[in-house]
Amino acid sequence: MALSRLAQEFAAEIKLQDWSDAPYRRDRAGHRRENDSPSKLGRELDKVETDSVRMNVMWVAAQVLGHADPNFNVYEFAEACGVDTQTRTGRQDGGIEAGLRKNGARYQQPGVLDWE
Repeated sequence: MALSRLAQEFAAEIKLQDWSDAPYRRDRAGHRRENDSPSKLGRELDKVETDSVRMNVMWVAAQVLGHADPNFNVYEFAEACGVDTQTRTGRQDGGIEAGLRKNGARYQQPGVLDWE
C-alpha cells in the first residue's frame, strides 16, 4: 500500500535532515552540517545516537499519521524516513511497530497517553 501524500512528505523531510547534532542546536528545515562554517561545528552524535534521534522523530510523526490514516503502514513510512526496519538476521524488526501507542489495531489519539 502506498503512503499518503502527507506521509510521503513527512518521511522526505525526516530523511533530509542531518540529525547528527540535533540535541545541540536548533536548525531550520533542511540543515546539513557540510554547509556549516567551521565556527558552527560542534559535537556530533555517533551513528547509533543519530539513528535513535531519527527513529524517535519517525515515531512521533507515525503516531499522528497512523491515527489519521487507517491504511497507514509504519514499516513503509519508517523505510521512507531512512530508518532501518530489519533485524541483523534480515527479519522485519517488531520494535518499529512496538514504538507506537495502539489499542488493538487502532493508533491512540495523538497527544494523549492512554496506556490502558
